[in-house]
Amino acid sequence: MARVNLDGKTIPMLAICMIGGGGFIGSHLCEKLVAETNHKAVVVDVSSDKINHLLDRSLPWAHRIEFHQLNIKSDSRLETLIKSSDLTINLAAICTPADYNTRPLDTIFSNFIDAIPVIKYCTENKKRLIHFSTCEVYGKTIGSFLPEEFRKDPKYFILKEDDSPCIFGPIDKQRWSYACAKQMTDRLIYAEHAENGLQFTIVRPYNWIGPRMDFIPGVDGPSDGVPRVLACFSNSLLRGEPLKLVDGGESQRTFLYIKDAIDAVALMIDNPERANGHIFNVGNPDNEVSVKELAELMIKAYAKVSGVPASSMSTVNVSAQDFYGKGYDDSDRRIPDMTIITRQLAWKPKTPLDELLDVTIQYQHRTYSRAMERELSKPSN
Repeated sequence: MARVNLDGKTIPMLAICMIGGGGFIGSHLCEKLVAETNHKAVVVDVSSDKINHLLDRSLPWAHRIEFHQLNIKSDSRLETLIKSSDLTINLAAICTPADYNTRPLDTIFSNFIDAIPVIKYCTENKKRLIHFSTCEVYGKTIGSFLPEEFRKDPKYFILKEDDSPCIFGPIDKQRWSYACAKQMTDRLIYAEHAENGLQFTIVRPYNWIGPRMDFIPGVDGPSDGVPRVLACFSNSLLRGEPLKLVDGGESQRTFLYIKDAIDAVALMIDNPERANGHIFNVGNPDNEVSVKELAELMIKAYAKVSGVPASSMSTVNVSAQDFYGKGYDDSDRRIPDMTIITRQLAWKPKTPLDELLDVTIQYQHRTYSRAMERELSKPSN
């Protein structure tokens, strides 16, 4: 039976060029595409580690997924792959906060300069583009500049795609290199749309979490690497170390389960008339907690999975400068306004925070606990 979109129209088979499709988000999107659609995934990335389970040629969808190992910085094959596809999804990015301070040039190049050819090829070849931006393009919220008595009111922290200003810190706060680069890419895409008719959708994720996100230092990532907050906490739990709360963990964040997020992206793919020309916040405002509360929830979830008593796990406060280095700055709270995505795509998140943490931590423990035991048993130099 043919699949139909939200307007009752038959969904045609698409060849989808997924740049950076071998990562966390791409791997889950590939699973969705091969299992639930007739689309073809043309995956472009430097590594296939997170999608190798989908690439076995004996699998029934083998003719609908292919992997091209290339670096988009310098490979002429990129334009050919975009030209031969119906839709391009750009997921390529450096998106780890610890890198924004220590690798600002790489961050700017990866998130802006390297995106320019992708946008250019889509425009010149009249191909539709779904580009992954970030909720960080909003920068600091208006609420963060208000007196303390106003800071409990959520209305000062709600971020709207077509209304909220983008407020960044000073130039010497290199933490904003990521947000500024992403915002410039968003503006370039919008300019190509306005002047040259580029068909686009921009996605602004709000802390998507789930299996295969980030890395665990010393196991499947550099020993001195610093992943994002959930993987960072998982790493500490696996090592039996205190969870580090930057500036006391007072910042608040919303978290969205990756499967819910991928459902939203699938709606964007299959409903171009509803998605084209729009920027979508994709998050779950109901799953808002402080980073300190997140740590406490993760300790409880990990105790349930591992059998390690929660009383033996702890947190410790560290300064942002000690954790991230000089030049770090942050936004204290970000709440996505969901009006546009609800109106255009009838999408709403489903998974509560405790459930998505349980699923993610079960995966982290199942995947990494034995490898971590081996890592910790190695003699120190």
